Amino acid sequence: MLTSSDIIQLKKDYFFPNAMHFYKNPPHIVKGAGQFLYDDQGKCYRDFFAGVTVVNCGHCEPAITQKTTTQLQTLQHTSIIYLTEPMVLLAERLAKYLPGDIKNTFFCCSGTEANEGALLLARLHTGKRGFIAFEGGLHGRSALTMSVTGIPMWRIDPFLDPNVYFAKGFMGSEADIKAISNASLESVEHILKTNADEIAACIVEPIQGNGGINIPHRTFFKRLKTLLESYGVLLITDEVQTGFARTGKMFAIEHFDVVPDIITMAKALGNGVPVGAFSARPHIAKSFNKPSASTLGGNPVSMSTGLAVLDFIEDNKLCKQSEDLGNYLKEKLLQLKNEFKMIEDVRGLGLMVGMTLSSSEIVDQILEKMLQKGFIVGKNGMNRDVIALQPPLVIHKADIDLLIQAFKEAFTEL
Repeated sequence: MLTSSDIIQLKKDYFFPNAMHFYKNPPHIVKGAGQFLYDDQGKCYRDFFAGVTVVNCGHCEPAITQKTTTQLQTLQHTSIIYLTEPMVLLAERLAKYLPGDIKNTFFCCSGTEANEGALLLARLHTGKRGFIAFEGGLHGRSALTMSVTGIPMWRIDPFLDPNVYFAKGFMGSEADIKAISNASLESVEHILKTNADEIAACIVEPIQGNGGINIPHRTFFKRLKTLLESYGVLLITDEVQTGFARTGKMFAIEHFDVVPDIITMAKALGNGVPVGAFSARPHIAKSFNKPSASTLGGNPVSMSTGLAVLDFIEDNKLCKQSEDLGNYLKEKLLQLKNEFKMIEDVRGLGLMVGMTLSSSEIVDQILEKMLQKGFIVGKNGMNRDVIALQPPLVIHKADIDLLIQAFKEAFTEL
């Protein structure tokens, strides 16, 4: 078996130089089960990042992998130009969970592709080409989705689409979020007043993941939707990170009692199997009537996996689990905040929680210490100064207690 050093060297030799990894000495992960990961030395880690919010149902969950492998051994691929059962069953099943009257779905292979398709649909429906996006948002790495991404480190294309207007983000502490959200909405209104004739849609994450687990005020989306409707602009909500029970609801936009026009999803729908999708209200979906396809989108393996994921979420009541354990995690982190001055803010919904520290350097030090103690946590934020806690939703209270104890030790050591 290759060592960690072997893999790092091979990455240097055969990958593009943009390939990054966390940690000074990253572990070589060889196995996953539930909320646990194991390296090539046999060390066990509690995973509190879930592959960036992918394995909501846990690593290698047998109830899901069995259905994946059964389908893999029966029919792996044809194309959506032929008839297969899993793709229509998953589309029908998703309609049960999607907000409001959203019903029609296009399957693809990633969150980037889902967002790209949603933006295309908005242009087809409205006949306009421009978009409103938010500072702190991350929507993908294709040319157009990178153009609507509001985090500078991910905007690497030197020729981004010029038809994007950025509104102020809603980054900040929970104590200040009402004023921050008001300022964000004011900037949206200013953009609409001067450019509405050319704007097709506004794209936004209900909770900004990579931007730092940023949550707007509870009234934000109702006011945003009303504002957009008054100018004939569509609302696209990007649920690539927040979807499928992550925040205590099947989709995070449900916390705000708003029905978007288009919704995108990926990551957790496949629990590790590549899948993406965008869905829309019927009258908008009708505008996507020119020939289009995704070669691997809707393939029987990913569709059967998606159906198994939805079964598992329902059978194990993961929305309730995420809500209850998320509240417990946040409560424990707020207690830590009172104890350690380097913790500046704690915010989140369900098991999507961010903890802002006083610098990115301290975040990196904490990540290293937590790895040594057997915990994998994430980092994000505009300044990379936020510890991201987005574990598989199958964790237990005992896992959180051990995490908090390890954090206490790590902060004390600093």
